[in-house]
Amino acid sequence: MAEIVGVVERLWRYPVKSTAGERLSEVAVDDRGLAGDRLYAVRDGEGRFGSGKNTRRFRRMDGLLRLGSRLGRRLDGPELLDPLGRTVADPDAFLRAYLQREDVGLAREDAVSHFDQLPVSLLTTATLDWVREAVPTALVDERRFRPNILLRTPPGTRPFVEDDWLGREAALKSGARLRFVRSSERCVMATAAQPGLPHAPEILRVLAKEHDNRLDALAMVSAPGLLRVGDRLRLL
Repeated sequence: MAEIVGVVERLWRYPVKSTAGERLSEVAVDDRGLAGDRLYAVRDGEGRFGSGKNTRRFRRMDGLLRLGSRLGRRLDGPELLDPLGRTVADPDAFLRAYLQREDVGLAREDAVSHFDQLPVSLLTTATLDWVREAVPTALVDERRFRPNILLRTPPGTRPFVEDDWLGREAALKSGARLRFVRSSERCVMATAAQPGLPHAPEILRVLAKEHDNRLDALAMVSAPGLLRVGDRLRLL
């Protein structure tokens, strides 16, 4: 029998990778993830994408998290917002000046995925509340962890309940289904300053000590549909 484990409280999409996202009331989801999520990235002349870390695919570009992005109902051409929330007229020119790099610009995803790991990230309020209590010196909300879905869980739900869902599937009213696979290993992005949230390195130290630096549930989309705020999530 399906078990209702929570209600979708907030939905987030990040049109430009590593920038602040936009809150949505509903959004379509398919094999790639939420429509428009990380569809664009800041790409340099070597083809590496702006991120909070350096890897073979990603280049650390400090300051991206202070910027915002939004698509609204369009998937072609996101708006880029400066640190004061103002729309940028020429994103490429702005990024070159802001990052002090002449080889960067917005790029739409092609054959190389912009995702770090899997398409959909879900975080429960039970886990988020635990982080707040464990790190009382930091300002904590879900923006630090960049989930697509913040799920309101019933009172008494234990923190990190997401771990119990790995390997299982969940369904929503629209028929959309998510298959939980693993959790995210957290990096300095969770501690970085962004509008309204100062630098908070203590968050990563607590996660490393108490939960192997992991937080959320990452999912594949096993059936397309709509995600809506207020919908119940049923664990199958």
